[in-house]
Amino acid sequence: MLNYIRIENLALMNEVSLEFSPGFTVVTGETGAGKSVLLGALSLLSGARADKTVIRQAAQACHVEASLFFEAPCAINKFLDSLGLPLCEDGTLLLKRIVARDKGSRVHINGALAPVAVLQRLGELWVDFHGPGEPQKLFHEKYQLAMLDLFAQVDELLEEYQVHYRQWTDLLQQIEAIKNTDQLNEDELAFVQSQIEAIEAVDPSVESVTALESDFNRLSRLQELSEAAGNLEAGLSSSMPFPELIKKAQVLVEIDPSTAKPLEERLHSLIVELEDLASEYGSLVQEDAWDQEAIQATQTRMHAWLEIKRKYGPDIASVLERYKALKQKVALQTDLEGMLENLNTQAQTEEKKLRSLAENLHVRRVKAAKLLARDSSKLLLSLGFKKAGLQIEMKTEPTLGPAGYSTCQFLFSPNKGQDLLPLNKIASSGETARVMLAFKAVLARADNTPLLVFDEVDANVGGEIGAVVGQELAKLAIGHQVLCVTHLPQVAALGKNHYVVTKDTVGKGTQVTIKAIDQNPQERVTEIARMLGDRESASALSHAEELLYKATQPKAITAS
Repeated sequence: MLNYIRIENLALMNEVSLEFSPGFTVVTGETGAGKSVLLGALSLLSGARADKTVIRQAAQACHVEASLFFEAPCAINKFLDSLGLPLCEDGTLLLKRIVARDKGSRVHINGALAPVAVLQRLGELWVDFHGPGEPQKLFHEKYQLAMLDLFAQVDELLEEYQVHYRQWTDLLQQIEAIKNTDQLNEDELAFVQSQIEAIEAVDPSVESVTALESDFNRLSRLQELSEAAGNLEAGLSSSMPFPELIKKAQVLVEIDPSTAKPLEERLHSLIVELEDLASEYGSLVQEDAWDQEAIQATQTRMHAWLEIKRKYGPDIASVLERYKALKQKVALQTDLEGMLENLNTQAQTEEKKLRSLAENLHVRRVKAAKLLARDSSKLLLSLGFKKAGLQIEMKTEPTLGPAGYSTCQFLFSPNKGQDLLPLNKIASSGETARVMLAFKAVLARADNTPLLVFDEVDANVGGEIGAVVGQELAKLAIGHQVLCVTHLPQVAALGKNHYVVTKDTVGKGTQVTIKAIDQNPQERVTEIARMLGDRESASALSHAEELLYKATQPKAITAS
């Protein structure tokens, strides 16, 4: 769950630090007060794209950091460990993101730098956002199938299917490529073979080519090398009055053996080293160091290598890539039928496995579709649909797709006597919002995401239905931490934790502030009364007190 968040210089927010508790948290405030700042901060920490415009005017960067606690951080730690990032200490995950005006974004996970993409993947494990546009997703059958799969808990089976599906489609692509391969005649095949042999003749490995280029460079400057080495040998040999030096050193030894003897030994070692140097420089100009046959072979290989590079690429990697393609081309020509037969056999084996997995997926989806429709229909009854109909229609396709061969369609009828039709054909915006909430409430039982964030999910509903929406959100908070931005007093009254967002003019600018009021009963009554229409009205204040009192009663929220 989310324990703590600090926001600095985000949008109109100067700086705020908030502590969070488990359960149902509501965020309220006037329209346009800036309630989305808190959601924006959470969005940044979950890896959302960050535009420079999110930085508060006159500030150079915005900072968002949070602390989250997981009773069982196994999944989080497994993900962090796979990327070499520090694990959670005592179940605590520390996140920080900095968006700078003139620099790149920086992300810290448990104190270590990480890419934004990692933050995004990590976000999938701890937070799930449900915004105003969420109900519209229900109109898409792909999203409907994803919701059904979440309820059916087929993650492992679907992942296994998709691994085999990728292997199967890869085999089909190879088969198609071979079928489209032109058959070479005898002369064309011989030409390709000659290209292969030309490349093989120069042995195009990194080590071989490096040695060849070194030898060729040395060969091209052989005369210069010989002259320089000869001069060095002659110079060393002619400037070596070694016997005279030794005699003088020995005289000193006779006069002062304790001091001169070590010096004589060092002189002797130096003379031996100079003689070795002269000998080695002399070996560089020996006539047999480079015989004509070796010189000719090196020149021939170098000319061949330059020709190969001219034809096939500027470097060894390009040449080797071309070599591989030529070899594959010859291999295809020599046994096209055999390769096709082998690939077809593999593809048939994979397809058989896929169809078995797809059948298992379909069976589990059909069973889950009935349960999801049944449980969601019960919830729709409490959300004001007294005679609504809801059904999840399952079909199969003849061809295999990335998710199997199942398709599903959510059918809905808001009133008795109406035919069940696809949601986008019949449901109004308010109806769609309530249907989505019903599905989300049921799906939450199968969803392990700790934090659920709802942004005005209660839009387009009110009155008694608004109270039911609040009760359902509060029920979700029994197994999750729920954060909800709301305009409905019936929902706000049920919040265990309550934050108020205000926007004020400060000097020449505007500033947004957030503060907790759940520990101040009078402030909370005043805020609920404001949401009812008039914070100064005695009747509104009385109604607010009644809503808050009812929310504390044992029957206010019961787990379904």
